[in-house]
Amino acid sequence: MMRCTNISSQTEALLRCWPAPAKLNLFLHVTGRRPDGYHELQTLFQILDWGDELRFSVNKSGQISRSCNIDDIPEAEDICVRAAHLLKTRHGIKKGVHIELLKRIPMGAGLGGGSSDAATVLFALNQLWSLGNSEQQLADLGLELGADVPVFVRGYSAWAEGRGEKLCPVELGQRYYVLVFPDFSISTADVFQHPSLKRDSNPVDMTRTSLKVGRNDCESAALAMYPELKNIMEDLCAWGEPRMSGTGSTVFLSFSCKKSAINTAHELKCRYNVRAVGGVDRSHLLDSVSAE
Repeated sequence: MMRCTNISSQTEALLRCWPAPAKLNLFLHVTGRRPDGYHELQTLFQILDWGDELRFSVNKSGQISRSCNIDDIPEAEDICVRAAHLLKTRHGIKKGVHIELLKRIPMGAGLGGGSSDAATVLFALNQLWSLGNSEQQLADLGLELGADVPVFVRGYSAWAEGRGEKLCPVELGQRYYVLVFPDFSISTADVFQHPSLKRDSNPVDMTRTSLKVGRNDCESAALAMYPELKNIMEDLCAWGEPRMSGTGSTVFLSFSCKKSAINTAHELKCRYNVRAVGGVDRSHLLDSVSAE
């Protein structure tokens, strides 16, 4: 089949599949509660080489619409639509866009799926609508949508503090994980409101020894809310040291090599919905942006 070679960069961007990678919280400490009700956190994010995908069709309708491969997300409530409206309003854009979302990251899984989708919308429409926002401006806009959006805008594995928006990029190197997806989602708000949540962890310094998988203070609340999650984690101890990502419900196992992760995923697939993934320091979204 012949391929046209004189496609404009704008057309290529329209045709492109834009990645929205998942993340893991390798540890998560809750160090206090702020007067505004939010919690002070310390966490270590690692970007994954797997996630959702989005396509964009800019049009002259002035409308923002979205289609998705699952029915669980009402269009009006979708953070992708909110992100597009935020850009449209701030810049007075007259054009419209249709967003096609291929959802792979489960909802309520602690993997940042919605936040990553929103970051990809901000990046893509910043280019497709020729808005000229800087990375910092996009990160500031992203924070209005959710505390995890800035880490996906920045696009690097990071040490995070505050609500999770104070970011310091880190080099973790290639790592491998098996993700185990329980058949239920967990509300972040419910976890942070739960009485068993530990809210007084002592802050730690960012050192080389702290850049590893560690304790998740949200686990105790999630386990109290979902006893079946405790059963899953106890079962997974036969394959390693299971940890929960974010506020759950995803549980992950860490591996030093890809082959071990793939073999473990193969052994577990008869018991659970699992996926072997790689942890990376740089988001594939940045490669899409630099391809312009």
